Amino acid sequence: MRRDSIFYKLFQQSPSLLFELLTNPPINADSYRFDSVAVKEPKFEIDGVFLPPENESPGVVYFCEVQFQKDERLYERVFAESSLYFYRNRDRFSDWQVVIIYPSRSIEQSDIYPHRSFLNGEQVYRVYLDELGDIRQLPVWVALMVLTTIDEEQAPQEARYLLTRTRQEVPSPSSIAIIEILTTIMVYKFEQLSRMEVEEMLGITLKQTRVYREIKEEGREEGREEGRQEEAANLVIRLLTKRFGVLTQETRSHISSYSLPVLEDLSEALLDFTSVADLQAWLVTR
Repeated sequence: MRRDSIFYKLFQQSPSLLFELLTNPPINADSYRFDSVAVKEPKFEIDGVFLPPENESPGVVYFCEVQFQKDERLYERVFAESSLYFYRNRDRFSDWQVVIIYPSRSIEQSDIYPHRSFLNGEQVYRVYLDELGDIRQLPVWVALMVLTTIDEEQAPQEARYLLTRTRQEVPSPSSIAIIEILTTIMVYKFEQLSRMEVEEMLGITLKQTRVYREIKEEGREEGREEGRQEEAANLVIRLLTKRFGVLTQETRSHISSYSLPVLEDLSEALLDFTSVADLQAWLVTR
């Protein structure tokens, strides 16, 4: 299950979500923006960096690591990359904090003694999703994080509950984003099922998914009479152009030649793309 991409989407949609997990969040939590950065020489990949508003005095930068597999060198890496990033951006920030999200305590690094000063102080927060309480009592965005840890037997029931609650409590467009992420979580969790089968399990019709909804909306606005396949291809090309800039004619032609089911797969896959290279790698497999 590709949890990194799921949590990336969650934090992109709601950067303040991280601070709902903390006991003492910053007073300007709603103003933070989320980013993902690479620190070179040596190269470190930081899962998430939460940056304070640039128009305020130097604030606190928060580093986030989502860890669902045991890594016996996790703390060495996290503290090294966080310290290095803070060092290289010292003028921008007054302090730094680290938040590490685990599904449970059993995944945590075994030998933590060398890091006792950090772990027993106020600079590092460890969050164990299975200890946050009843998923139905949590804020919806936090509940989505916990849903990634629920076993397959219980997950469909909890997912349907969250869908109902989202429709009742969350206004659009936030509700649309939540439903899309929730559906993606379930698709990853039930990899043996098709997306259509997962949607049927959740009680969502295919016409409620992103590609069909946007095709319908854009088709209505532009008054087009084109077929669904051509509309889907145009939509995917527009989404990719917005993300990566102008595409080559060869790439556009490839996408335009795909069938509707393949275009649906691409519309979901592009949410995980971070560069044109990811797109090209996906295209060569089709």
